[in-house]
Amino acid sequence: MKVLKGQDILALGFMTFALFVGAGNIIFPPIVGLQAGPNVWMAALGFLVTAVGLPVITVVALAKVGGGMDALSSPIGKFFGGLLAAVCYLSVGPLFATPRTATVSFEVGVAPLTGESPLALFIYSLVYFLIVLAVSMYPGKLLDTVGRFLAPLKIIALAALGIAAFALPAGSIGDAQPAYVAAPFSQGFISGYLTMDTLGALVFGIVIVNAIRSRGVESPQLITRYAIIAGLIAGVGLALVYISLFRLGSGSHAIAMGASNGAAVLHAYVQHTFGSLGSGFLAVLIALACLVTAVGLTCACAEYFSKILPLSYRALVVILAGFSLLVSNLGLTKLIMFSIPVLTAIYPPCIVMVALSFVKELWHSPARVLGPVMLVSLLFGIIDAIKGSALAHYLPEFAANLPLSDQGLAWLVPSVGALVLCFALDRALGRPREALA
Repeated sequence: MKVLKGQDILALGFMTFALFVGAGNIIFPPIVGLQAGPNVWMAALGFLVTAVGLPVITVVALAKVGGGMDALSSPIGKFFGGLLAAVCYLSVGPLFATPRTATVSFEVGVAPLTGESPLALFIYSLVYFLIVLAVSMYPGKLLDTVGRFLAPLKIIALAALGIAAFALPAGSIGDAQPAYVAAPFSQGFISGYLTMDTLGALVFGIVIVNAIRSRGVESPQLITRYAIIAGLIAGVGLALVYISLFRLGSGSHAIAMGASNGAAVLHAYVQHTFGSLGSGFLAVLIALACLVTAVGLTCACAEYFSKILPLSYRALVVILAGFSLLVSNLGLTKLIMFSIPVLTAIYPPCIVMVALSFVKELWHSPARVLGPVMLVSLLFGIIDAIKGSALAHYLPEFAANLPLSDQGLAWLVPSVGALVLCFALDRALGRPREALA
């Protein structure tokens, strides 16, 4: 029976970590650290729940079912499971996350040198996605290209930045913004959505499993074990990165006061601490981090859609890279503005699906429980999304004042209530007839 060597397991963990750490993972913690002020660590705790805990749990859940999101969503039926999968893949693929990797790396590393001209962004994104295209054409070599080469470089660069954040703070902690005074934990929790790590985990599950299989491992038990180890390695790495970036942001009040996003905070800190040389280092770090994530997302999306569309994997890689190139030229601000309401709406049903997958043995029929609870979480997630958008004034008063609505968690109480009702109904109805036959 084929098993992985220790160095292969470590490379797999590095690859998983490198796939997760992209644009959002680097730009959102510094701005949370800056805005949370003295409440930074309570906000960090909320952020770590959605940006580390949930992704690791998702990798474990996917490993248990063989890596495919379709197996995880099977209780809600093929059509709705496929619809949810397509929305997740498109969100973390060509619509939001993949283009964002290019715009973030451009705005942080290149724009300070070239200016934010549309031509400069187009030229940069063209070269960027040509590299993504070239690497994504050979998914079987991901463990070698990413796990053994790109990931260690990325880890070294992030470690250097993290050590600097603690050893060379830019200044003292400033005042917290009102939202972080009122509810720092829930603000951090919601900010963790923006990294898209849980959706990314749903997408990367099959990439991780395929990387294990590329080494000749066929045993389902071993594949599950190695995927769980990889998820845990990635989780530890993510937590360390986030903690250092929270520290960086919280101490940057004097040099980055009024910054509108984490990219500006990062640039201000590196420029202050390391000067022009530091700006070059930051440019390479961000480009490397974003490039690896873009490759992983492109591979995962092409792998998924090649199974449901009459197109080959390589044709889809070309289409996805080309579409991401076009969307990336909208710019970072517009991309984030469009993505926030979508993520706020689709995250709750994904959280419910992953969480309940661990206790599905408790139900007589998982479909009776999972489908209704996910639907409730989606409906109230949409209310949260509308409340945070320009359409908020159309919401009736009761919808704007739901429990935990001020924290962006209006979906939580109704989902727990739906779970209790569905559990009681499932117990009352007993096992389905086909299960008894």
